[in-house]
Amino acid sequence: MKTPVIIGIAGGSGSGKSTFARKIVEHFNEPISVLCHDFYYKPFSDMSLDERKHLNYDHPSSFDTSLLVKDLKDLKNGKTIKRPVYSYEEFTRMEQTIDVIPTKVIVIDGILIFENKKLRDMMDIKIFVDTDDDIRFIRRMMRDIKSRGRTVDSVVNQYLSTVKPMHDIFVSPSKKYADIIVPEGGLNKVALDMVISKIDLILNSNK
Repeated sequence: MKTPVIIGIAGGSGSGKSTFARKIVEHFNEPISVLCHDFYYKPFSDMSLDERKHLNYDHPSSFDTSLLVKDLKDLKNGKTIKRPVYSYEEFTRMEQTIDVIPTKVIVIDGILIFENKKLRDMMDIKIFVDTDDDIRFIRRMMRDIKSRGRTVDSVVNQYLSTVKPMHDIFVSPSKKYADIIVPEGGLNKVALDMVISKIDLILNSNK
């Protein structure tokens, strides 16, 4: 298999990264490997559930990025990986894993994927999804309540204590590494079409 095209999609929590990634995947009539940085939260298995609940999950130290880099290298070398499964209810990594096969296009998304030099240097295209803070907060609240079993108070407290400060310190400054800055994520059809055309161009040159 030819060397895959690796697309990195970064941006703040609730910015529309996953929607943008999903629309890229939907465009191609073949499998695409998708790795979310959130899959690679450290397990913190030596801590109690209550201790894990109060950790700062928006800081780079909460992620096992070295494992993500290793898995990405294996995919590039044509090897199937066993990517972690993370539980947002238990705040830890589960015992089971999910097989991810090597494909021509690999998409990585996460708030901090541009913060780590080793990781971002592996990307062929780096996209930063830039969305208004109020919209991102509303999206995050709706997601965390509906899908992750959180309360309104816990979402607000986490946003004010860690999410916003870490966004200002780590996430927002990382947009300087982006090749493309996309306002409004998956809703930006012009930017999506441009990215898809670029991926097609790279894939055709690799044939």
